[in-house]
Amino acid sequence: MKHVIGIDPGLNGGIAVIDESHRVVEVVSMPQTPMDILDFFRKYEKDSVAYMEDVGRGMPGQSSKATATFARHNGHLEMALLALGIRTFKMTPQKWEKMYQLGKSSEYSKNEWKNRLKAKAQELFPDLGKKVTLKTCDALLIALYGLRQEF
Repeated sequence: MKHVIGIDPGLNGGIAVIDESHRVVEVVSMPQTPMDILDFFRKYEKDSVAYMEDVGRGMPGQSSKATATFARHNGHLEMALLALGIRTFKMTPQKWEKMYQLGKSSEYSKNEWKNRLKAKAQELFPDLGKKVTLKTCDALLIALYGLRQEF
């Protein structure tokens, strides 16, 4: 069975896996070490595709140390996917967010926007209950975006 992996790549992000029948297989907060990342993706190396948010420009006001840490973590994700042969598509947040018709993130505070995304994920995945968190909501929405691109 084909799996679509949605990845919100920040250290405070998450990963969601949805199968072709729209069933959420797994949703987790972001693994913290390179080996944890690789071990997570190993479960899905057969017949999977990944959709990962492309946020390679850093965050406004973020220190150079924080930007370097984020870039290194993002590289760990990309290398794990590459090493396992998992086809990966990267897209900007604006691209996948547009599908959900929630307006523009620039119209809201960061907190308000994240809560809008979480509410949308709770609406679309009501059976997940407390597994839909601020860390996992983007990953779930990205995985569903990827699923719609694939099928």
